[in-house]
Amino acid sequence: MNGLGVLTFNLNNPGRDRAERQLVYLTKRPEQVLVLTETAGSVGCDLLAERFTGAGYDVVFPRPQERGERGVMVVSRLKTRPALFGVDYLPHRVVAVTVDTDRGPLDVIGLYVPSRNATQTKIDRKVQFLEACRDKLPSGFGEARVVLGDFNILEPHHKPGYRFFQPFEYEFYDWFARAGYVDAFRSLHPDAAEYSWVGRTGDGYRYEHAHVSTSLASHLRGCAYVHEPRTMPQRLTDHSALSVQLAVAPVTPVPTTTPAGAADATPSLF
Repeated sequence: MNGLGVLTFNLNNPGRDRAERQLVYLTKRPEQVLVLTETAGSVGCDLLAERFTGAGYDVVFPRPQERGERGVMVVSRLKTRPALFGVDYLPHRVVAVTVDTDRGPLDVIGLYVPSRNATQTKIDRKVQFLEACRDKLPSGFGEARVVLGDFNILEPHHKPGYRFFQPFEYEFYDWFARAGYVDAFRSLHPDAAEYSWVGRTGDGYRYEHAHVSTSLASHLRGCAYVHEPRTMPQRLTDHSALSVQLAVAPVTPVPTTTPAGAADATPSLF
């Protein structure tokens, strides 16, 4: 891949067998940085972290300690260092790293926003997390940054509309523009109706998002949903992935090998 690619992919906390298949697929992706959401301290997620680490990848995986809690893992073929910010509430749901490019440092911030139901406890938890993100995530008006992941929110003018989403959820989407970020997919595809999660009745939701800072917007080469992991016969997850391509060159790749178990892989579908 020319330039730098980042992929967000919802793992859906896999068991061992599905994690093995995800490993095969992810190893063959061209993006240098993978933001993996819906992780847990589980056999499947540990397998992915261990196999990628053993193959030389930089892996950042703050394992959620609470039973049933989920988080984010970043897997990179580029040298990473911890970004100088984070959130205090559910910190394992925000993983931020910095990589070096020919245009300077680039922050990659992975988010996995909590889902909710109609109970006040779950609503309050999501509200608190989104408030923590608005308070602690840095502005997009300065350094080069991309914030991406499974946000579990929709854009305000999402088609179709769903009555059960609340104003605070749409407000979080709007916050990005006020904070100096650009919706990467929407800026390139202003009228496209694509969905990253589809319910049993065929109702679609654009839950996966990527926002780039103002300084990076002019270097945005592409942003597209990757549906095969969700639609292939033996699907890997219940979400489509989202790929972002940037016209900047990485300068600190790390030497990697093919992770154990992926060498005899069947062809990927990207």
